[in-house]
Amino acid sequence: MTYETRNPYTGDLLVTFPDASDSEVKQAIENAHDAFLLWKNTGFTERARIMHAAAELLRRDVDYYANLLTIEMGKLISEAKAEIALSADIFDYYADNAQKLLAPQKLPVADADAEILCEPLGVLLAIEPWNFPFYQVVRIAAPQISAGNTLLLKHASNVPQAAAAFEKLMLDAGLPQGVFKNLYATRSQIETIINDPRVQGVALTGSEGAGAVVAAQAGKALKKSTLELGGADAFVVLADADMQKTINWAVLGRHWNGGQVCVSSKRMIIVDEVYDRFLEGYIGSVVNLKAGDPFEPSTTLAPLSSKAAADEIKDKIRQAVSYGATATEVGPIVPDSGNFVQPTILTDVAEDNPARYWEFFGPVSMLFRAKDEDDAVHIANDSPFGLGGSVFTANPIHGAEIAKRISTGMVFVNHPTMAKADLPFGGVKRSGYGRELVGLGIKEFVNHKLIAIVDIDAPF
Repeated sequence: MTYETRNPYTGDLLVTFPDASDSEVKQAIENAHDAFLLWKNTGFTERARIMHAAAELLRRDVDYYANLLTIEMGKLISEAKAEIALSADIFDYYADNAQKLLAPQKLPVADADAEILCEPLGVLLAIEPWNFPFYQVVRIAAPQISAGNTLLLKHASNVPQAAAAFEKLMLDAGLPQGVFKNLYATRSQIETIINDPRVQGVALTGSEGAGAVVAAQAGKALKKSTLELGGADAFVVLADADMQKTINWAVLGRHWNGGQVCVSSKRMIIVDEVYDRFLEGYIGSVVNLKAGDPFEPSTTLAPLSSKAAADEIKDKIRQAVSYGATATEVGPIVPDSGNFVQPTILTDVAEDNPARYWEFFGPVSMLFRAKDEDDAVHIANDSPFGLGGSVFTANPIHGAEIAKRISTGMVFVNHPTMAKADLPFGGVKRSGYGRELVGLGIKEFVNHKLIAIVDIDAPF
């Protein structure tokens, strides 16, 4: 596995890092375990101080961290700054709320004084992707470190500098050595880490393929795992939706981060009554996207993270067309240099077209004409994925009722699926299992221990 920074806009190879040695991995596990024995007894006040310090450092040095994200994975500099701001918010959220979220819970038992305690499990492994190099890490690191666990990070191979910068951030914030450690680990070393008895769980955000492998390894080792995998979010447009505002959200919801978002609006499902109007307006807005240098404020369409990623999505478009879909390229021709993909709209994607059930991780929109609202719900649920989704309507109460019928982990009314520090994140079906953020996330890797005090003379 090659850990390297290759600028997605220029293609220049900037720096490479060697894989971790087996001895480094072994030492990291030992250090993390030793650190856990101390860290689990550290009070919430000290943990909160470090979380707040990390947030303060991110906000103070936002330009440094944002530039690093743009250089490594190509996101627009404005979006990189927004990611750093969101990461800081997550640190602050757990600094302010971890103790309350993990407070003992009294149980209403007649014959005993019973309560549930939340105790940290120990060393955890986090396997994270490249599309949000800081946010993906902080949403597991902030809650689990706040809970008293320690964490080993295996980050994506194309964002090694971001991984190293995150480790330094935590140390600069005052986190003791060993509580968080970045490892440039190989695939075989990942299995070694999971199988180590001192490692108690693994959290992965990534592809279905990676999730299946890691889940199998964790299951074989009898370790807890959480998976956040792919998504093909439905963007449902009802007849009474505010059309121009809905179109604006559709363009942003599909193309932010270059379209490389698990919860971007990949499948737009429009009721027949307004389909033609939506399509015309959507094309008219997508043409205004400007591909270019992600550091330039005027750029609104970023390159994809790598040439391989761009080649893969172009091939998927060709395959979709070979199965009968219509592909319409939209907007000015994107630059030849850099990992750009021309914004493309896929229509006529029939039920027997396998592309209907794929995740397009880039600026490709699938549009579906629904006969009515019931048909829109049917199309929305006709997917192997179940991460997020949206419903757009002038009647938010009715929109919420439609949202309840969509089989996903998250549905937003009148907004594309989004991530916030104080909202849970996760899906169902092939989008994975488990939740991150808020109280659901912090309790994924704790022991819910029952303590019951019973009168010695009470019957069995």
